[in-house]
Amino acid sequence: MNKTHCCIIIAGGRTGGHLFPGIAVAAAVLKKNPGADILFVGTGESFEMSVLKQYRFRHEKILSSGFKGKNLTDKLVSLIKMPVSLFQAAKIIRRTNPGLVLGVGGFASGPVVLAAKLMGIKTAVQEQNAFPGLTNRILSYFTDVVFTSFSKTHGFKSGKKLIYTGNPVRTLPAWASEEFCAPPGCFTLLVTGGSQGASSINNAVTGAFTKIRDLDSFFIIHQTGDKDETAVRIFYEKTGISACVSRFFHNMPSLQTKADLMVCRAGAGTISEITARSKPAVLVPYPHAADDHQTYNAAALADAGAAVMISDRDLSPDSMAEIIEYFKDNPEKRRTMAVKAGQLSTPKADETIAAIIMAMAEKGKA
Repeated sequence: MNKTHCCIIIAGGRTGGHLFPGIAVAAAVLKKNPGADILFVGTGESFEMSVLKQYRFRHEKILSSGFKGKNLTDKLVSLIKMPVSLFQAAKIIRRTNPGLVLGVGGFASGPVVLAAKLMGIKTAVQEQNAFPGLTNRILSYFTDVVFTSFSKTHGFKSGKKLIYTGNPVRTLPAWASEEFCAPPGCFTLLVTGGSQGASSINNAVTGAFTKIRDLDSFFIIHQTGDKDETAVRIFYEKTGISACVSRFFHNMPSLQTKADLMVCRAGAGTISEITARSKPAVLVPYPHAADDHQTYNAAALADAGAAVMISDRDLSPDSMAEIIEYFKDNPEKRRTMAVKAGQLSTPKADETIAAIIMAMAEKGKA
């Protein structure tokens, strides 16, 4: 393959769980082939656009929306959009002539991968979760390769096209500062509901700190999402707890390395980052996730002794206060969980996927 004229399309995104693995693979491709041309194709939502701009990747959008879990009207709208999105995807593919299209999940992944397959372009899918989403389950029947993130991924028909690689984990872009300092001797708690935030986690954690004693011994890093940022910030200011609060942290990989304990959702990206950085965690699966895939994700760590799982319905200030104080007072338990989390990591997932798709693209162009 001519290293100065290699185009790979990465389709999907919308949420960090889909987008960040795609970015990790793109970075690995560019490391192997600095002249490669990477194009992301998505729905053009603000989060997606903002993150890709920060990482300096090109992006084009198509008209596409979800189907599963929608009401009848929304499903009809999604069906009407399908031929439009296929036409838009085919137009992009014809103009860029990629060697391969990689779907990473999300609304835009399906039309772009399908259009590529119909046009004779090599295709692959990267599934982040222990139970795949509807789009990837459908695409798995005709795409060339499916990369899985868990050794026991449910919902795919077994076969040679399934390749267990682990989930690619993002690294900090060049612009992001890794500087971070907590007050000396403080227990650092990292709280995040994912890129969208989670009100149930935000409320449980802030409520817990109305019951926990010795507040001066804590430092909180709290990613709140848009809706709760102001209220959470005001709470910590009024209670005098040392905290760093933001709706979204672009330097999350750096912050994770400083945490003594993480309290978070169980999206695939978060799970992979927990294992990559060997961190003890309390996992609260999102109860409305498609096919309850976050529970599958969390169970994979909890069953291995690498994390504690608590259901969203059992979340309360009292239960969270008990959990936080237990882990703060039991460093040996944290160390044991951290070691087990690290044993589940797949640090070269991005490089493995990059090598395979580049070889596929070269073969497809031959």
